[in-house]
Amino acid sequence: MVKTLNLHEEDLESRPMGSQGEDIIMGRESREKFPYSIECKNQEAVNVWKAYEQASINCKGYEPLVVIKRNRSKPLVLVDAEHFVSLHKKELTPLELQQIAIGKDIR
Repeated sequence: MVKTLNLHEEDLESRPMGSQGEDIIMGRESREKFPYSIECKNQEAVNVWKAYEQASINCKGYEPLVVIKRNRSKPLVLVDAEHFVSLHKKELTPLELQQIAIGKDIR
């Protein structure tokens, strides 16, 4: 995250396993660039529903996100489906908005 989002490493803090609250504590700059509350699970078997519930409880108004990792597997990320779809909504151009306003099909 530090390299990809161009964050200062001192703006993020990883919490020890078993600590209460979010697993990664973020400063203001990090929150502005990545507005998620992160719950991390490094286990061979994870109850995704409980992990997401835990992330939701600890989210403090940010979007809950669960990172799941196990041995010999790529990490996975779990987010709410509606939020995921909203990340991929196409922004309409001014022309498309105008065409919709006059009732023209833009498909």
